Amino acid sequence: MKTVKYPSKEEWSDILKRPTKTVDDIEITVNQIFDDVQRNGDMAIQKYTSLFDGIELASINVSEEEIKEAVNSVSKELKNAIELAKSNIEKFHVAQKTDIVYKETMSGVECWQEKRPIEKIGLYIPGGTAPLFSTVLMLTVPAQIAGCKEIVLCTPPNSKGKVANEILYAAQLCGVTKICKVGGIQAIAGLTFGTNSIPSVYKIFGPGNQFVTVAKQLATKYGVAIDMPAGPSELLIVADNSAIPSYVASDLLSQAEHGTDSQVILVSTSNKLIEAVSEEISKQLNELPRIEIAAKAIENSRLILVDSKEEALELINEYGPEHFIICTENDEFFVDNISNAGSVFIGNYTPESAGDYASGTNHTLPTNGFSKAYSGVNLDSYTKSITFQKISKQGIKNIGRSIELMAEAEGLQAHKNAVSLRLKDVYNEN
Repeated sequence: MKTVKYPSKEEWSDILKRPTKTVDDIEITVNQIFDDVQRNGDMAIQKYTSLFDGIELASINVSEEEIKEAVNSVSKELKNAIELAKSNIEKFHVAQKTDIVYKETMSGVECWQEKRPIEKIGLYIPGGTAPLFSTVLMLTVPAQIAGCKEIVLCTPPNSKGKVANEILYAAQLCGVTKICKVGGIQAIAGLTFGTNSIPSVYKIFGPGNQFVTVAKQLATKYGVAIDMPAGPSELLIVADNSAIPSYVASDLLSQAEHGTDSQVILVSTSNKLIEAVSEEISKQLNELPRIEIAAKAIENSRLILVDSKEEALELINEYGPEHFIICTENDEFFVDNISNAGSVFIGNYTPESAGDYASGTNHTLPTNGFSKAYSGVNLDSYTKSITFQKISKQGIKNIGRSIELMAEAEGLQAHKNAVSLRLKDVYNEN
């Protein structure tokens, strides 16, 4: 990892630059595939599956037989681990349920808000170099709690035309209604337009590479909502001499092994810690099975030395990390003042891996600086807030004249008339 010491603010944009392509570089390809899928449906889906995944499929949909076979193939020990994670995720997301919000804003004018589930959702589960069955849990458990009726899961097939057993086990455990063997841009296009094999949905969830992220953003052009722009994984750690270098290095590498376009950053006020972490990274990296992927991601990453915790905080908020680990003598300073982060991990014994798998928080989080404006996936991501109001005769008396005056001032006579007619009848009754 490259070490940067005491960078000026003018240098921040360069040293914090993510290793991602611009939308312009990707958008042409995404538009072409979207157009093809919109016109040709499953035929286009299968064409791109053959092109990008190198497999010809007889059917896009996963069969019941394949699911049963997968369930029987997963070890009892792993099933127990998955069920423990599912239980913790359920506990945390059930706790996010809220009551109806009710208020009588004035006598006779009742207003309230209730949440309703999004009926049809699509989940994208990356395949590629690792079967992310943990993401199945993160996306399906809150969907079940919210009460979503249709849960469609898309994930790319492997070279044998199969979906990982662990993904299928987690999907059936969490009530997915349909599983499709399709990945990449074509999966997002299928969920957007619908095909004979892939139902169209109202909202698409899930992380992916840069192409999937841009495809999700394009889906919004066609009236389909998305959870957030969630692209290549990233982690930023702030640490000082109270941190344990081997732990810090292991956390950095845990995100670096996600993909070659991942990015990890350490910000510290201690040059001694930076040197110790750098040594640990070299040592631990050589022991990783995914060394080539992690090593490439490390090339995109930085060790940054700053003067003070205040400067560190300002730099971190400017970056807006997806994952943010705090290991300092004054953790509260960063906990209380962080504004831009997807999920925060506090102390030497809180690895980012815990949030990825089993602590209960959701690991589908905004990347590429979008934590400045987006939240990670949560229970509210799967619901809509609908407002209701009921006005009595006394209520229309109390509020009516104000509405008339405001409507008239805006030149909207029909709006005024809708109130005036009611007021006339109410007053004539007396």
